[in-house]
Amino acid sequence: MTNYNNSSNPEFLNNYLVHVKIVKLLAERTIEEYYTDIRLFLRFVYENNHNTGKPLEEIDIREMSVAELRKISISDIYNFIFYTSDERRNKDRARYRKISSLRSFFKYLEKVAHLIDENPTKDLDVPVPKASLPKFLSLNESLRLLETADSADSKRDYCIITLFLNCGMRLSELVGININDIDFYENRLKVLGKRSKERMVYLNSACVDALNKYLDIRRNNPKAADEPALFISNQNHRISKRRVQQIVEDTLTKAGLDGKGITTHKLRHTAATLMYQYGDADVLTLKELLGHASISTTEIYTHLNDENVRNAIESNPLSNIKSDKPGAKK
Repeated sequence: MTNYNNSSNPEFLNNYLVHVKIVKLLAERTIEEYYTDIRLFLRFVYENNHNTGKPLEEIDIREMSVAELRKISISDIYNFIFYTSDERRNKDRARYRKISSLRSFFKYLEKVAHLIDENPTKDLDVPVPKASLPKFLSLNESLRLLETADSADSKRDYCIITLFLNCGMRLSELVGININDIDFYENRLKVLGKRSKERMVYLNSACVDALNKYLDIRRNNPKAADEPALFISNQNHRISKRRVQQIVEDTLTKAGLDGKGITTHKLRHTAATLMYQYGDADVLTLKELLGHASISTTEIYTHLNDENVRNAIESNPLSNIKSDKPGAKK
């Protein structure tokens, strides 16, 4: 967890961390990534200014002044990006994340904290890395995963897999579900998404059945009577994210689906892909269902469909039949 009052940071960095946590409501993981990127950049700048000769990880930036911030130029940022590429061997996506972190930081310094007059990232021109298609399970693989979870005789674990594959929810959303978030009259449940945004997830018959069978066991556990969480651990407390990840990993392994790079988040991709390919869900519907802030995030699933069309063409049994005759004259 990020330390928002870290004595090894200059005050302006700690204040930024509080801002993105309290005002911007960024996820803890995102804040941690931003913090790592910005701290590395400040150490890079400090070393260039003071020539300490130390590795960047050992440089103390506590005494870095606002005056030094004001001297940072776009050239410093380009030099930093070159350093991350040339010496740290960062790939495109990692470098692009660092740029996003710095843009957020300097925008705060200029517009919110008013510590600098000019934002050096304003004219930063860096190509956006090409988005890769998300990994997902096929329909048959999804069925195999469900069958494997069912054969394990754990109603909790089966219910977890069922919700992931049918609802497309995030790991944090699933772990955060409370029993009183479920509305069986309307067959829906409330989840808390990114930036603490609530949304309703509708439940199909498979989800309702899995929830009812799990809750029959859950309610007969007197030791968990006061625990509001839907999914609980063997210690009768809210299940952890890591434990859910282990359940998914173990089930994938038993189903013979390990080694494919599938995670809890890839099960979310699987749910969205199946709904787009086999259901009547259009992109706007998927956007609401998945809780995406921007439709551009959801449009990745239309590209998946394009790939399926290409694969269908390539798999045509006539695709390798070519004429043996030389080209005819016009």
